[in-house]
Parts: sequence; structure tokens; C-alpha cells
Amino acid sequence: MAPTAKAAGGTDVNTALELFSIAGSLNSTLDLDFLLQKIQAAAEQLLDSEASAIMLVTDDKKSLFFKVASGTAAKALKTMTLPIGQGIGGWVAQHRKPEVVNDTKTDPRFAGKFDKASGFITRSLLCVPMLFRGELVGVVEVLNKRSGGYTQEHIGVLSSLANLAAVAITNTKIISEQKNFFSHILELLGAVIETSKPRMEEHPVKAAKLACAIGQAMGVEDYDYRMLYYAGLLHDIGYIAFKNQRLLSDLGVGNASEEMHPLFSVQLLEGVKMLEGAIPMIKHHHEKFDGTGFPGKLKGDSIPLGARILGLVESVEELRMMGLKGDELYKKAAAEAKAGAGKSYDPKVVEVFTEVLANQEGIW
Repeated sequence: MAPTAKAAGGTDVNTALELFSIAGSLNSTLDLDFLLQKIQAAAEQLLDSEASAIMLVTDDKKSLFFKVASGTAAKALKTMTLPIGQGIGGWVAQHRKPEVVNDTKTDPRFAGKFDKASGFITRSLLCVPMLFRGELVGVVEVLNKRSGGYTQEHIGVLSSLANLAAVAITNTKIISEQKNFFSHILELLGAVIETSKPRMEEHPVKAAKLACAIGQAMGVEDYDYRMLYYAGLLHDIGYIAFKNQRLLSDLGVGNASEEMHPLFSVQLLEGVKMLEGAIPMIKHHHEKFDGTGFPGKLKGDSIPLGARILGLVESVEELRMMGLKGDELYKKAAAEAKAGAGKSYDPKVVEVFTEVLANQEGIW
């Protein structure tokens, strides 16, 4: 049999290719479970092992819990934790050093409680820490080498996989925290908009919900749907400048008029990368289909679709904010939309809007 080709540093080509494949996945998916399962499978294959596990540090930094574990008994392990400092995995987490144990019977640190819970018999194991910028993320371990024992070279391979896992976990956590922050900021901005004018209670959320229902029924793409939601929430944020002289001064305006609020909204939101696609919808949500609107007097299909949807939503929301409810609101809104089709509103948007009102009970 021909010898295995080696890449630089003594790692065989297959291992290097697998590591490159996983590294590429870090940029192509945000599915953490998928990435960790891919890393787990690679660890078992590359290190010729019967099983593997990825354990993460708990929020209080005192224990490890099983994030991913292979085998039929993995479900039982998901409910268990290992105090840092106990067992071989806990020792690795505490000392932040890899450890090879080729005969667990001879190592007093071995925590046999996991074998008892799972029914799996651990004969040998290799465990390495997961670190990101000096912070402990968790540990990765492989169990029961099928032939021979674990070596220093195996430590290098598993450490490389552990580094990729640490990056995936940290990236996911950061993105999750950013999304959480962004969603809370949107809620706060919506609350601020509600206080900017009389009768604006619930307007940002109601407008966003109705606009998205129309957009979905019209088959808009996922990105446009998300931008339509943001535009629905924030299209009237320009009103907060009307009573704030400092903001008006920053915007270069002495006395504000009603027709300025879309441009104020745009100026306040410009530069926020996540809202780029919503800006044209916000800017042009008071254009009219016949070209008589503002601020650009755009006409027909030259008005962004999201703005055409939001323009109709804004008008029927005025009816709701005047106190109309239930069937009366729906009938008046449908009549307003049909009367303005081809003049104020896009006829296609009007058609879909009336269908949404008729078929999606409670949507508005």
C-alpha cells in the first residue's frame, strides 16, 4: 500500500482537506448544530474513534455540559453536567491543556458516571480545550481509538477541530446577542414613534404587520420581506425631529412641515447597514401611483414596491387611528383602497390588500 501523502506540518492531505471544508462552512452557514455535528463526525473519522463529544462551559463558568454527543446514549448525556476540575474533561477545562488517556482504568480522574448513565464503555480518550482569544469555550473529546493509541499528532488534529468549533460557537453567540440587541432597539424606537404624534399608539407594529402580510401575499423575496418589516416599523421615525430643535438643526431645517417627515426618517436612519433596503421604502411611502405624491413625485412602478405597499397601509391605518374597529374598519379600508386604485395606490397592491382582509382574519 502506498504511504499517505502528507501536507505541511505532518498533517495528511485528507485531514487538511477536511479542516478546510469545515472552515469554509463557518462562512456559509449560521447553523451551529450543523457545524458542530460536522466537526464531531470529522473528529471520529480522522482520529479513528468510536465516539466523540463537544462540551461547553455553563454561563456561571463552573461546569461543562454536553452540546453534542454521538451514539445511541447521547440523549442521556445531554441532561448531565461535569464540574470544572472533575473528571478528565473537567481537568482539561481547568488546566486548559490537552490530555491523552489510553487506558481509563488506570487514571483516577476518569468520571465513570457518564458511562453508567449512557451504557457506553470508555477505554481510551483524547480531550482538548476549546479556547477563543484566551477564553475557555469548552472541550472536545474523542473516545475509544479503534486501533493503537492516541498520540501527540492526534492532539494536533483534534486541537485544530476544537479551534474551528470555538470560532463557530463564539460567532453564533455574538450574532445571537446582536440580533437580541437589534430587536430590542427596534421595540424601543417603535415606542418612541408612538409618542411623536397623537393617536400613534400601535401604529408602527400594526403598519409593519399589515405591510408584511401584503408583501408575503405578493411573493416578495425574504430580504425584501425583512426590509418591509423594518420600513413598516420605522417609516414615521422622522416625526421625532419635529419637536427637537437640536435634531432639526442637525438636519439643517428651521421649521418642519408634514411633507418633510419621510426625508427626516431617511436622514435619521441612513448609515445603519441592516436597514439599507428599507430606506427607499421609507423615503417614498407617501408617493402616489399617479405621480402626485411626495417627496419625489414618482409615478407607477418607479415607486419601490415596498413603498407602494406602505403607502396604502399608511392610509388605511389613518382610519384605524381615527377609532374605527372590526367590520366597519375593514369595510372602510377596502372601500378606500378600491377608490384610490390607479390614483393614490397601485391597483395590484389594492387587489392583494382586499384579498388579505377577506381571507386572513385578525391580520390587522
